[in-house]
Amino acid sequence: MNRILPHLILYSDLGEDSILVRLADIARDCKEGRPKESLLRRTNAEIKRILDLSTVCGFDENLWQCYLTWVLMTNDNSFTRTCERVGATEGGSVNHFAENDFAVFYQLFHYDFSPLEQYLLTDCFSILTNYRAIPKRERTYNRDVSAQVRTLRQALAQAEDGHAMFRLVTEYYKQYGYGVFAMNRAFRIRRTEGGLDFLPISNVDGVRLEDLLGYESQKRELRRNTESFLAGRRANNVLLYGDAGTGKSTSVKALINEYYDRGLRMIEIYKHQFGELSRILAEIKNRNYRFVIFIDDLSFEENEVEYKFLKAVIEGGVETRPENVLIYATSNRRHLIRETWNDRQDMEHHGDIHRSDTMEEKLSLAARFGVSINYTAPTPKEFQAIVLALAKRQGIQMEEQELLAKANAWEVRHGGFSGRTAQQFVHYLEGAEE
Repeated sequence: MNRILPHLILYSDLGEDSILVRLADIARDCKEGRPKESLLRRTNAEIKRILDLSTVCGFDENLWQCYLTWVLMTNDNSFTRTCERVGATEGGSVNHFAENDFAVFYQLFHYDFSPLEQYLLTDCFSILTNYRAIPKRERTYNRDVSAQVRTLRQALAQAEDGHAMFRLVTEYYKQYGYGVFAMNRAFRIRRTEGGLDFLPISNVDGVRLEDLLGYESQKRELRRNTESFLAGRRANNVLLYGDAGTGKSTSVKALINEYYDRGLRMIEIYKHQFGELSRILAEIKNRNYRFVIFIDDLSFEENEVEYKFLKAVIEGGVETRPENVLIYATSNRRHLIRETWNDRQDMEHHGDIHRSDTMEEKLSLAARFGVSINYTAPTPKEFQAIVLALAKRQGIQMEEQELLAKANAWEVRHGGFSGRTAQQFVHYLEGAEE
């Protein structure tokens, strides 16, 4: 292995602490006859790293090949960036270097670990390459990463040579891209000394728009704007406002399940992170994805001024918002910022109140969302219809009259008429049956 890695060119910047580089060093030291005890400890440490990665990402069968596939899918270099945008252009000189690297990965994919195992008196690599993972619940690993790595790994394992691997991986880059954005659909951010980290949200809610009962016109408008955005046509930032528990956040979260395979990605940020918006835009503006920056429960108190920064980023700053980015926000307030009568102190001669400059400034934030969608609380009849539909969907066996009587009693004690209240009531019934 230590003789194979130096031939890498485009994928050579793996990092000295990478599993692949460290295992190559171990293979070299084994050939040089270094003490077995130390080498075995080092080997077991790298095996553990592969097992830890496999647990997080849901790998199975050949964990060594899964790891190599993951390296190919996440490596950031000039070739992967180009392939994400335009694919592997025929005749490009860079393809010569890439094919050289894939010939190396072909050798690594089928690497014979038996001499290493014989020297160290271990069978860890034999187990690693014929692994049977313990069945896990979906919420304990990232199902998106698992599905992509395992599918591509199986194809690469059947490839005849490095050229065939080159074709498979470049097709993957063209369809999905590379790195965390290729394998995940939703992210949060974390500020680091070197910039920003995009942290994948592995347990994404699997809700879809059809799961949200009612609000058909609202969902239709949200779909229309999002599909225009994905098609590269003009689209607007969206504000979903209205009563609590009516499905505003659910509607937005459902979009990444509906349109993930069309390149939609979502970045969730919080009010205290608005100062990072310009850095976020700088990181994602040249990627071949469509990003929705999601701000949930957006509102400002009178003395908060973060809204001024958000206004500039949405529209009005010197740097224009990238065409592959939209901002979707939810709020219980139509105008987002708390108003007071002090904002309306200036009067006209005839005694009519007109909007002061302060109030105009506050209201202009909501105006910068080109689409505003109102989610109102359901009527008592609509609430009952939602309860009946949810109960039927979950298999609740109860007479309709009794069910609705209990639902009405629950509503009185738990926050009024809303889809959230109905869902909580049905969850209560499910728990009572168990």
